[in-house]
Amino acid sequence: MSEHDGAFAPGTPCWSDLGVDDVGAARTFYAEVFGWDLQDGPPEAGGYVMALLDGRPVAGIGPTMGDGRPTAWTSSLATADADATAATVTAAGGSVLTAPFDVMDAGRMATAVDPTGVVFGLWQAGVHHGYGRVNEAGAPCWNETHTTDAETAKAFYSAVFGYRFDVFGDPSEPYAAAKLPGAGPDADPVAGVFTPPTGFPEGVPGYWMTWFGTHDTDATVADVVAHGGTVVTEPTDSPFGRSSIVLGPQGERFGVIAVPTS
Repeated sequence: MSEHDGAFAPGTPCWSDLGVDDVGAARTFYAEVFGWDLQDGPPEAGGYVMALLDGRPVAGIGPTMGDGRPTAWTSSLATADADATAATVTAAGGSVLTAPFDVMDAGRMATAVDPTGVVFGLWQAGVHHGYGRVNEAGAPCWNETHTTDAETAKAFYSAVFGYRFDVFGDPSEPYAAAKLPGAGPDADPVAGVFTPPTGFPEGVPGYWMTWFGTHDTDATVADVVAHGGTVVTEPTDSPFGRSSIVLGPQGERFGVIAVPTS
């Protein structure tokens, strides 16, 4: 198991939450697929539900915010100052959809969109730091943006978070792995930027996607389908583990990828 304590370094994906029309149906689906313990938030949380894995937070589920907002997972990136980072987002060519505001004593958040049209969150930790478990079955293990314009996205996230990118893979389909400012050559990347060859749903400019770990990708994908989800990409072996992209029953996209069993 991999537990995380304390605030995440600025620029690190630190939280994923799902906005859906039917929170009750979503909590049932994810409890069945990942074994999450879904806990209701306080009344002032507006129906937001915290997903726990072995007693630690791994994700959140809540009602969609605003008319016309799609059902989707949103990745939030850590910041030490949500207001300052929101201003940097605007200066770098993005826009702020939801201005920074306090979420009780949990932290301070904002929602933004990058210049390619991809939505993401900002999270300034209070008592809630973000993921309490990572890189294990049922927990988030990677976040990446799928975008129609990887070069513009890379320039934007470099300007906002100071990312440095290592680019690898097929030159026709390069994958850019983001490292934090000051990270050494052997440091682990924190996120990815990619233009997938499969393209995008009609009218969708791109999205940040959360990958969740599993010990058996094929079995988890079968569970997704059995509980009303659909498969976007069939399970495939990769250098990073056997993986698949799926949709939940309400159309939300996420990835599952094999993680070591110990």
